[in-house]
Amino acid sequence: MIDPELVAQIRLLFFAEHWKIGTIATQLNLHRDTVRAALETDRFNRPKQDRTSCKTDPYVDFIRQTLAQYPRLRSTRIFQMIRARGYEGGSSQLRRLVARLRPVVQEPFLQLRTFPGEQGQADWADFGEVRIGQARRRLSCFVITLSYSRALALNFFFDQSLENLLRAHVEAFQQFQGSPRTILYDNMRSVVLERYQNQVRLHPRLLELAAHYHFAAHPCRPARGNEKGRVERVIRFIRESFFAARPFTTLEDFNHQAHLWRDEVAHRRPWPQDDSRIVADAFREEQPRLLPLPVHPLETDRLLPIHSGKTIYVRFDLNDYSIPPTAVGRALTLLASTSTIRILQEGVEIARHRRSWDRHQVLEDPAHRQALLEEKRRALGASPSGRLRLAVPESEMLLQEAFRRGESLAPATTQLLQLLDDYGAEELRSAIHFALQQATSRVSSVAYILHQRRRRKQLRTLRPVELDRRPDLADLHVQPHNSDIYDELSNPHKADKDDDDHE
Repeated sequence: MIDPELVAQIRLLFFAEHWKIGTIATQLNLHRDTVRAALETDRFNRPKQDRTSCKTDPYVDFIRQTLAQYPRLRSTRIFQMIRARGYEGGSSQLRRLVARLRPVVQEPFLQLRTFPGEQGQADWADFGEVRIGQARRRLSCFVITLSYSRALALNFFFDQSLENLLRAHVEAFQQFQGSPRTILYDNMRSVVLERYQNQVRLHPRLLELAAHYHFAAHPCRPARGNEKGRVERVIRFIRESFFAARPFTTLEDFNHQAHLWRDEVAHRRPWPQDDSRIVADAFREEQPRLLPLPVHPLETDRLLPIHSGKTIYVRFDLNDYSIPPTAVGRALTLLASTSTIRILQEGVEIARHRRSWDRHQVLEDPAHRQALLEEKRRALGASPSGRLRLAVPESEMLLQEAFRRGESLAPATTQLLQLLDDYGAEELRSAIHFALQQATSRVSSVAYILHQRRRRKQLRTLRPVELDRRPDLADLHVQPHNSDIYDELSNPHKADKDDDDHE
């Protein structure tokens, strides 16, 4: 008898909130039949009426006898058989009748028993989508369970790519500290490239993984999920015991929670072959029988050849990652892991970034931007006008005013460069600023201001002359004088004696 309060809650969720029967059963921890009973679904789930044509009635007994003798005979062959016996109906009507009359044959199975370390079963499990910023990512879990001990290794990823399949194996073998001799798979595309009858062509990268860790990869036969039923049951256990109503912030955090749950819950459950032991006890017995790991793990990063455009960014997975300016326009190699993006040039790493699972993000190394700015400044300072703009940015406004009045910029720029050489950047900047404030924005005004300031301060600033900027001084000849003259001028006693002689 269902509690009336529970019945009211079930009917509220179904009729008002439009929850599905399976969702209600999962969230309230009820059987689906209990939910259906509370909803009284027999009122609107009436048995379907048999709409097969009366043209098939004379052939029902014949079809039933034929199916009893040949249960797997296809309806197309039965259609040809009764057509030769006078049937005038259609094939679709016959298919519905054959589906109803075909006897259900329950295939018997033997219980699978394996030696410790002999076999593992692997499969992907889909856990819907999650939103990360502007992106929607497919959350998947790769699971490997050992057939003897039922110990499991699980890792969550944002896609079911070949690289993540390989990465999941490597991490699972690290968790087991070994690998089983055989692993069973279903016929996923990253495992089976082609199948013809009993012959199978496996993916080359999976064969490389198997050769590196010395195990044999065995795909199950098509539509034979019972051959890897242990991993199927483990996936259902993960959904119900771990994933349901569990929040997470990052993929690393979620995998950390999954590994804690594996150690504290999954491996603490009773071992199916002996209730007095737990899975962890059976795994301690099986672990020494696993194949030892190689010295170095298999490289599983995704390798992608790329070519940068005109900017200091390369695009991967709809995100932009910065590179040094010297690598722009070059052939590069991108290596992507679940957490890091590395960019190589001729085998040497030139950039490393944190991988973003969002979309349309720009991940930039400040050193790359600074190097580009320095390069731009050097290119700008290579020309006379660029050197002027770099040294005295205020000269831009002065030249704009001169251009607005119709003056030629070439003589004005030459004169400003001459003033820059004679007075220095600070003095020129101050004079331009003063001229703009006084609305006398002419180069001649700036020169006058500088000349007046020097006279007031009685400055005679001597600056080294750069001959590459003043080629007219390169051939200038200065007549040297006898230095004794300067000594006599600086001797006061000599000067007094000369005065006495004149008296």
